[in-house]
Amino acid sequence: MLRIRSLALAATLGCLATAVHAGPEQQIRAALEAVSPDIEIRDIRPAPIDGLYEVLVGSELMYMTADGRYFIDGRIVDLKTRTDLTEPRLAEARKGLIESIGEESMVSFGPADAAHTVTVFTDIECGYCRKLHSQIDDYVANGIRVRYLFFPRAGEGSEAYREAVSVWCAGDAEARREAMTEAKQGKSIEMRKCDNPVAEHMALGRELGLRGTPAIVTEDGTLIPGYVDPKRLAVELDQMAGS
Repeated sequence: MLRIRSLALAATLGCLATAVHAGPEQQIRAALEAVSPDIEIRDIRPAPIDGLYEVLVGSELMYMTADGRYFIDGRIVDLKTRTDLTEPRLAEARKGLIESIGEESMVSFGPADAAHTVTVFTDIECGYCRKLHSQIDDYVANGIRVRYLFFPRAGEGSEAYREAVSVWCAGDAEARREAMTEAKQGKSIEMRKCDNPVAEHMALGRELGLRGTPAIVTEDGTLIPGYVDPKRLAVELDQMAGS
């Protein structure tokens, strides 16, 4: 993923900006594509500050001037209201990327009509991931539906990766839930292979910049890194929902 950080590169962007008669979106797009022809710009829109534009690349957000010359890599915070104005856009991007995967490609626990649904990137070998899953009935009892995406941190070819594939290839949705629970308990499960979404899940995790597991993503796209116990998570989700 493109990461633009140096002032020197900002100057380069300025030199590559398009003619002044082009609109802001065209100038910004042309400047970035001149530096990185393969860049995948998802969205360009006006920023909360006059004269700046938000540029969304994957799940990363940068700010650029309308002429495509200068960029800002960071967050915009309204000090008067003490509000982070960048996080809502990042959350929106995370939500969209996760929705692109589809729940049919996840291993889900809890009823579809639960009060809250969270998506959890998990590594079967991760201690805190196992702790979270050991309380899966408590999450469900607190009104939280848990949808798992696989993120074996050791990468493709690792034991955790093979376990993730085997869980997915266990059979139907119920068989996958049973295999997930057994694997999380440290039990040996039958090693299987089939068409699976594990590599796609991992690519999404990298796109989101994940550094560890478990990583919890709420319905609105808020990222909560690490383990959170069921009751505390339910309280946080209620607060986010304004309950």
